[in-house]
Amino acid sequence: MTTHILIHGQQDTVGVAVVEDIEAGMALSGWVMDTDETITLEARDPIPLGHKVALQDIAEGDTVYKYGHDIGRAVQSIAKGHHVHVHNTKTKRW
Repeated sequence: MTTHILIHGQQDTVGVAVVEDIEAGMALSGWVMDTDETITLEARDPIPLGHKVALQDIAEGDTVYKYGHDIGRAVQSIAKGHHVHVHNTKTKRW
């Protein structure tokens, strides 16, 4: 089975695409590194290689976690399976 996304652990709210050509409607397989589990979810947007996909619904203002780290906050609601990037997530530093 192809691994489409990587997830560090249970705290993560996003996974990172590790393959090209993820399209909306694709069933994605994700490997949770901390627990050696596999999860599945449906991509709701195209997800470019190296970009993030929401593993759960993320509300506006929520902290976004990638690889166990706080990477910023959602500036709009992001539904599970959607692309997470600079259009809907911003750093907390500025």
